[in-house]
Amino acid sequence: MGLLLAVVAVPALAAPLGLLAARSRSAARAVAVGGLGIALVLAAYALLTRSDPADLVSTFPAIDTGDLRIPLQLQGTGPALLIAAVVALVGLAVQVYSVVYLADDDRYAVFAATVSLFTAAMLLVVLSSDLVLTLVGWEVMGWCSYLLIGHWSRREGPRRAAHKAFIVTRVADIGFVLGVVILAAGAGSTAYDKVLAYWTQGSADRTLLSLALVLLVIGVLGKSAQIPFQDWLPDAMEGPTPASALIHAATMVAAGTFVLAQLFPILVLSTPARVVLAVSTALTMVLSAITAFGQSDLKRLLAWSTVSQVAVMLSALASAPASVGSGPGVLHLYAHAFFKALLFLTIGWLGVAAGGTSAKAVRGVGRRSELLRVAFLFGLLALAGLPFVVGGVSKEAVIAAAHEGAQAGDPAAWVVFAALLLTVVLTAAYAARAYLVVSAPTGERDGATSADDPAPSVPVGVSTVLAVLLGGTVFGGLVLLTDLLGVNGGVDLPILVLTVVLALVGALLAWRLSSSPDQVRRSQAVRVDPAERLLGSRMAMFDNGFGIDRVYRVLVASPVIALAGLVAAADDSIVDATGRVAARGVTWLGRTSHTRHEAERPATGLVWVGAAVVVIGAVGVLAWR
Repeated sequence: MGLLLAVVAVPALAAPLGLLAARSRSAARAVAVGGLGIALVLAAYALLTRSDPADLVSTFPAIDTGDLRIPLQLQGTGPALLIAAVVALVGLAVQVYSVVYLADDDRYAVFAATVSLFTAAMLLVVLSSDLVLTLVGWEVMGWCSYLLIGHWSRREGPRRAAHKAFIVTRVADIGFVLGVVILAAGAGSTAYDKVLAYWTQGSADRTLLSLALVLLVIGVLGKSAQIPFQDWLPDAMEGPTPASALIHAATMVAAGTFVLAQLFPILVLSTPARVVLAVSTALTMVLSAITAFGQSDLKRLLAWSTVSQVAVMLSALASAPASVGSGPGVLHLYAHAFFKALLFLTIGWLGVAAGGTSAKAVRGVGRRSELLRVAFLFGLLALAGLPFVVGGVSKEAVIAAAHEGAQAGDPAAWVVFAALLLTVVLTAAYAARAYLVVSAPTGERDGATSADDPAPSVPVGVSTVLAVLLGGTVFGGLVLLTDLLGVNGGVDLPILVLTVVLALVGALLAWRLSSSPDQVRRSQAVRVDPAERLLGSRMAMFDNGFGIDRVYRVLVASPVIALAGLVAAADDSIVDATGRVAARGVTWLGRTSHTRHEAERPATGLVWVGAAVVVIGAVGVLAWR
């Protein structure tokens, strides 16, 4: 189990080595790809040879302060090793893809080193058996996301998006840190097993536990871009597509799901925390799915779909009864890593071929490349939750878990269950819309591509990455044949039928909206963008996220800035003014005394100055008391 430390350490060391090799692009590339390649091999080997899941590996010597013990250990449970292997796989795919995608970027080495560190931080969160190590990985991911989103910092857009992501997530992280402190202080240890053992015993303060978990949930909602923190993630599309794939698929936004899954035995004991999580995720998955449908840029459509899908995986933790466990939520995290990485990297290359990722730019481009079209199709099928592909397997498990919680009498689970069913319809609608746009027949009107345009060139590295992710998307559901996630591999037939029917309804609605009454010929109708036909000029409102930015400025930013100005003015006018007045008084007394008695007693002025300082100091001490 010493492999666990190497799984985290190798990509972490690849980051500084990549920076040192920055002058040689080939060396930086070898370090970046090689580091995550080794991490993937080690994670896969640890998964295949795992024995006792209770085995723990120390990273550094334990810290014992008397009242608090910090063991700083990693764990090798089945879910942790499975997710670690998937994270390493997606990280490697992003590194290989970036070699080609950023071929002309003069800061490629910096980007690749940041990806290595970012992946190492996520691996630390996944394999951590200690709240302090989790917090370290959590914070490093926040810093790396700022660097990746703002990679093209010579432009205003990426700079603003990076600042926004950093500030919003850091504000939410205050809750996460405070929650960790309360849990660790109560248990006297930061080890997960000790924390769970203490807070599940009957004598533990349930009110304090709920406070800690509500604070943790707030931190998770911020990192996962859930309401009310949802607006930063779509703006993160200003970063390079490989960064978007990494952040959205298998790392930062999904990290909170795994943290709460590890704490699930105490999460189910806190009704307030579960209600907060359920309400936020239910609202988020529906509203972000609606927003996704109306996006004029398909990359931002995928960004909003990430917000919705992360809500789906978190909702399983908010609604599943204790008997079901955290397995369905972790399963959807696992599935989402495959199909969302596939979708982002595919749309990224379609954007390279079309010169942009707007719906108008990529219209019909998928027809010119069979690989890109098939990859995009299966990614969207998984996103829509259709059977057999990995997303269908995981989404059915989440809905079944919510239904079981609802049947157990949990009102929050009923809210989640209803939101999930509505989200199935909406997700299928925007997924169908995206495919209809990309695969529109060539030669159509409204700026469509010509049938004579050459097929997009897909380099070997890119095609290999897409093929691997496509394989995971199609066959990844076979993980249910193992006991790694503790999810029942059986099929809940009524839930399966219901989700398929709802998905077909959403897809048919999008297809019907794409049908134009104009006929090019008897056998073929002109296909239009369903969102453009339904929303028209209102798409600008969807692109703008319904003006949430303005709400933030009015309700949060403006009051904070005004308060900061008031504090600064008070500091200058009252606190600093007192010191300035005292200093001027002392100076005046010194000068007066020195001028008056200069000839007779040249040292008297110094005496006056000293006396004044003593008097002012005494008054200050008395006032302080």
